[in-house]
Amino acid sequence: MKRKDHDIFQLVEQGEFDFEAWLALNQLELPSKAVKKMALAVELAQKNVSKTPILKLNTLATGLELAEVLTHFNADTDTLTAAILLPAVIAEAVKVETIKDKVGKSIADLVQGAGQMEAIRALQQESLQHQDDPEQDSQQVESLRKMLLAMVDDARVVLLKLADRVISLRHIKNSSRELQLAFAKETKDIFAPLANRLGIGQLKWELEDLAFRYLEPETYKKIAKSLKEKRVAREKYIDEVIKILSDKLKQEHIKGEVTGRVKHIYSIWKKMQRKNLPFEEIYDVRAVRILVERVQDCYGALGIVHGEWQHIPKEFDDYVATPKENGYSSIHTAVLGPQGNVLEIQIRTFQMHEEAEKGIAAHWAYKEGANLAKVGVDEKIAWMRQLLEWQSELADANPDELMEEFQTSVSEDRVFAFTPGGKVVDLPVGSTPIDFAYRIHTSIGHRCIGAKVSGRIVPLTYQVQSGDVIEIMTKKDEAPSRDWLVPYNGYIAASRTRSKIKQWFNKLDKEDNANAGKELLDKELSRADLRNIDYAELAAKLHLSAEIEMLAKIGTGDLGINQVINRAQELHDAVQPHTAKRQDITPVLRKKSKRKSMGDISVSGVGDLLTSIAKCCKPVPGEAIIGYITQGRGIVIHSKSCTHAKKAINDKPERILPVEWEAESGNHYAVDLTIHAFDRRELLKDITTIISNEKAAITDMNTHKNHEKVVINLEVELSAIDDLHKVTSLLKQLPNVFEVVRRRG
Repeated sequence: MKRKDHDIFQLVEQGEFDFEAWLALNQLELPSKAVKKMALAVELAQKNVSKTPILKLNTLATGLELAEVLTHFNADTDTLTAAILLPAVIAEAVKVETIKDKVGKSIADLVQGAGQMEAIRALQQESLQHQDDPEQDSQQVESLRKMLLAMVDDARVVLLKLADRVISLRHIKNSSRELQLAFAKETKDIFAPLANRLGIGQLKWELEDLAFRYLEPETYKKIAKSLKEKRVAREKYIDEVIKILSDKLKQEHIKGEVTGRVKHIYSIWKKMQRKNLPFEEIYDVRAVRILVERVQDCYGALGIVHGEWQHIPKEFDDYVATPKENGYSSIHTAVLGPQGNVLEIQIRTFQMHEEAEKGIAAHWAYKEGANLAKVGVDEKIAWMRQLLEWQSELADANPDELMEEFQTSVSEDRVFAFTPGGKVVDLPVGSTPIDFAYRIHTSIGHRCIGAKVSGRIVPLTYQVQSGDVIEIMTKKDEAPSRDWLVPYNGYIAASRTRSKIKQWFNKLDKEDNANAGKELLDKELSRADLRNIDYAELAAKLHLSAEIEMLAKIGTGDLGINQVINRAQELHDAVQPHTAKRQDITPVLRKKSKRKSMGDISVSGVGDLLTSIAKCCKPVPGEAIIGYITQGRGIVIHSKSCTHAKKAINDKPERILPVEWEAESGNHYAVDLTIHAFDRRELLKDITTIISNEKAAITDMNTHKNHEKVVINLEVELSAIDDLHKVTSLLKQLPNVFEVVRRRG
């Protein structure tokens, strides 16, 4: 059995599997007691061999491949043994009780814990299928609680489940397209971020690349082909860089090694998307890594790199001085290397590299009974405990909100703010002072009336930034505002905050909630210009038994006001067929304005001049603007943040005129938006309904579909920047929409 032609599935199917040879192949030198335990597991799996439920793979071969993956993560004997048996347990070919009797309780506990990780998928699927079933909601909450308890009780179950997902993605290539997409989306949304949160870089990258391969097959193949075509030239270039840096390190008496760094296809694609660049301009395809023994040597190596080649501004991150939330430490820099090519370089110690690749698994040893708490594992799973504590506080927590909170808690996009006493508060990106207050303590959130950031009063809609020191101002009595629950108001971002506020209102009398709900609904219907809506019919359309039930749910926040307004719009359209027809297909596009001069822009110190809006940035009233004097086209109005405007201010300041918006004139201005979403029925209808409700109009629209994803480009005419913020906020609330951005030419 040789490594290069090793196929565990073929060996098992042909009855040629040799356990001793397998141990040697994987370089497992274990005590005799450990070998005996693993041999018992192999024997038990072999006697009860079956097929895995979804992919129909041999359970013994799957377990052995799973164990092989885990050998790269210093997995102890119990974890390897549990890996061999896990597929058989999931296939119900072997019972946990049998494992406990024949192999041992510790193995049985691990297998059972890893099995409970299946609750992630169950929760995600069932929240879509049983949204109005209280009994189902209770079961989902209990499933998530069990899963989190299993993860917190023994972090090794997470590693087992992540490795199991890698095996599934490796073997799903011959399955249906529907199954591939389902597995890939789960992996991208949950399992890869979970690996990242625990710092397990090796698994994170493989999970992301495999998921991307199925989600975007054509793009994946294109990047893979481009990498292959340039491989020889790239390797020659990297070899030259390695020799230069190795020689320099020796000259400075720094012990270390320099290697080429494998670039992952998904990370290349992310950078192409983020920077809007073609593959040819993604410079970190050429990348090396410097590993040294001591932290001070990291900075010594950095000095060598910057002394040898010109550093590229804004392409430097010091995660050694300030590690990421998952413990990741490294120095990232980019330089103009040999031949003027851009080169990315990572610098870290050998220990940092071990932890970056293996995360919590870097601390595990082959010896039994290692005290993981002493080596920092507790800190890495502390967020799980926080989620458990929050869930236990809210007995009536909604499973959708639990799923959202779980997903945001494993997201890379986090901010870290501080209390005046120096306590670190971990929040999702986009969080507000109200989210911050509720994260400190529920009572502080309920009593919040204002906030100061670094001593300066900020609005409650302020978006918290990493490093902010936030002081919450409170009143004596607990009384959160119902306005906080209205999405477009922008008061809260975290599902945890929303649940705690809703719980507070749920404690009020039903009549009080109904009165508050009616007040809010009346206001929103008036704003949307929807009149004569029958509340009883509206309640029935929302599958609720009575009008008071609907109003009470609106009052407590259990029923989103956006959802209610959309259903009200449908009722309104049903009695006005011409309106319904227009919105059910695509909206009638308003004819584009061809104004050559804007009367609502004032040019300081100049008489009546021809003015026009710049097509590159398309500013709207409320944005800071400048005027640029052109030759023959009068004054072109740019947003101050526009890149062309900034260049003009530096290069041709004599052509810049101060301008400002006049009082509201009723004019409409075009703004370009791009919506990224997973396609679904009536997505376009919901988008156009929101825009129509906000008294805006679509003047141009096109869509591009790629498998299950859709990109919708819109030109929308509206009258002020506040209207734009409200429209984008509402669009982001729609199901399946994951990004709404303003395009600037």
